[in-house]
Amino acid sequence: MSVNVKRVIKLLGDDYRVIDAEGHILGRLCSVIAKSLLRGEKIVVVNSEKVVITGDKQMVFERYREKYERGSKEKGPYFPRHPEKIFKRTVRGMLPKNRRGREVLKNLKVFIGVPEELKNFGVEKVECALLEKVSKAEKYVTLGEVSEYLGYRIEKAEKVKA
Repeated sequence: MSVNVKRVIKLLGDDYRVIDAEGHILGRLCSVIAKSLLRGEKIVVVNSEKVVITGDKQMVFERYREKYERGSKEKGPYFPRHPEKIFKRTVRGMLPKNRRGREVLKNLKVFIGVPEELKNFGVEKVECALLEKVSKAEKYVTLGEVSEYLGYRIEKAEKVKA
């Protein structure tokens, strides 16, 4: 799936933050991003496949497989397999379920890897969501591994970018 990054960044305008998700805990990072979105900020997240989910590998895989297989193929609910879409759905779950929540979600853009247009842009780390700063958990899984377990195949071009 090819995304026109220039068009996406042009839609956001000039005032946006770029957050590198590598090494962050999924839930903690998403809650910080949800609060920032509600304050009116525009956010771009890169390296979404490298965000961490703490817990035993098999337990995490089973939990996400149950979410993916829930519902029917015709009627849903549909759970994504792509890591950037799982990340965005996690943020969506932390926003209000009304018009305002839908509007602020448009100010969030999530990418696998780091696009060429954002390589020289200063990326931020969220200190309160970093795995090594917050948790002493030794058991964790990356979102990319969960996506591959659900059936998503990272293309060769995407592996080269990362």
